[in-house]
Amino acid sequence: MRRLPLVTVADKLETTGWLDPAAGWVSKAVKAGVPWPAVKDILHGVPLGHPLHPLMIVVPLGAWVSAAVLDLVPGNERAARTLVGVGVAAAGPTALAGAVDFSQLDTEQQRTGIVHQAANVLAVGLYSASWLVRGRGRTDLGRVLAFTGLAVSGAGGFLGGHLSYRQGAGVNRNDDFPEQIPAGWHSLGPAGAFASGVPQPARLGPVNLMVLKRTDGAADGAVSVLVDSCSHLGGPLHDGELRQVANELCIVCPWHGSTFSVESGEVVHGPATAPQPSFSTRIRDGVLEISVKP
Repeated sequence: MRRLPLVTVADKLETTGWLDPAAGWVSKAVKAGVPWPAVKDILHGVPLGHPLHPLMIVVPLGAWVSAAVLDLVPGNERAARTLVGVGVAAAGPTALAGAVDFSQLDTEQQRTGIVHQAANVLAVGLYSASWLVRGRGRTDLGRVLAFTGLAVSGAGGFLGGHLSYRQGAGVNRNDDFPEQIPAGWHSLGPAGAFASGVPQPARLGPVNLMVLKRTDGAADGAVSVLVDSCSHLGGPLHDGELRQVANELCIVCPWHGSTFSVESGEVVHGPATAPQPSFSTRIRDGVLEISVKP
């Protein structure tokens, strides 16, 4: 089936380097404007276990689509204006959540993301103008501005979908992990081959692992093993920094700072929202063995 021209445009955005300065400026501004880890975690969606931004989109887009329906039915001018205003008000926090996610994306993803943001800013501007002119009695102009805003937000939404489903922004990079490791215990080789207190890489079949022989007061001989590829964008955790967070030993991804408990793999700080798959471990006859946790 022939693809829509908009798909080709979206594909080309990934290689459009002249967008990098704008994307970099927005990313730096967001990081400086939202420096609080707890707030960023909420905006990333860490408590939800998946990104918050897509969920928040429902409010402004739903309000604007509903306003468009009412604009087609005579006698609903006041209700339509109210819905336009609700959408504009909800767009602010929705955009903030999206911008926080945007600040932690790869270069190719940010190129698409900055155009997605620009389209949505334009849509909000059009809807804001629609709300204002409706209040001055210019309902017909308000309708034109609103329908134009809906078309622009639709184009922006298409790019948001491309960013998520084609470029993988916000998806769990380890979702297929359970299919790659059979049940039961598997050998990683001699336990003595792994240095203590240092994250090290290992491999089991097609899966890259991070192995850490604990020296932080855990049980004698304790070993923590996580999938090595960060669930956010695939960064190598074995190159990350060990850090104590709230009395828990964590590994910090070297790419975007996602922080995971080395014991359980749970997310301590985003931008990751999905936990790292972790393993049960044991040492038998000097050999380190691991098994997927149920």
